Amino acid sequence: MGAFLTEYGSLLWAGTLETLYMTLVSAFFAYVLGLPMGVVLTITKPGGIAPAPRFNAVFGWVVNILRSLPFIILMFFIIPFTRALVGTSIGATAALVPLTISAAPFIARMVEQSLEEIDHGVLEAAQCMGATKWQIVTRVLLVESVPSLLRGLSISLITILGYTAITGSVGAGGLGNIAFRYGYQRYQTTVMYATVVLLILLVCIIQIFFDRLARRADKRNK
Repeated sequence: MGAFLTEYGSLLWAGTLETLYMTLVSAFFAYVLGLPMGVVLTITKPGGIAPAPRFNAVFGWVVNILRSLPFIILMFFIIPFTRALVGTSIGATAALVPLTISAAPFIARMVEQSLEEIDHGVLEAAQCMGATKWQIVTRVLLVESVPSLLRGLSISLITILGYTAITGSVGAGGLGNIAFRYGYQRYQTTVMYATVVLLILLVCIIQIFFDRLARRADKRNK
């Protein structure tokens, strides 16, 4: 064990940091895009606070089409766009582009689901008190759905974490790249097992952390 850590410890640590970098940064940008998309999907539905059925149907189809693209196909499909945006299609920073684009529509649906869990009576009460649509979105919809949004965030982070392993197979770096180069190409199974263990630990940490946050944010537990 000591010899293994001496030889591969620094490599696995660097890979873990790259994986976290890709996961957290792409999740941030995906939420910058996906959160407003989810809000728009919710409020423009029939019966929403700003109903626009035709727009909602078209926008919903766009989100569904983006969600239906397998990540590995999307990653190769947008290589010219990635290269134009960040100057390269290889490396952890380049991987942020397909990760963000792939995760944003998924997050939009997660946000939509969270917002729809809110009791319509709360929205009607806010409207009766004269709250504007913007106030209802920012002070009612988003605030009341925080526990569900936090649970959705954990699912989104774990999903993106899985995607980073795929990007590693095409030179993006991270634990996926280490597993591919050492575990698959060089038949060093111990390195492969180590990357799997580290990924499982990261998933468990993310899940436990956000589950606790969600429980603390849930008013029913107070």
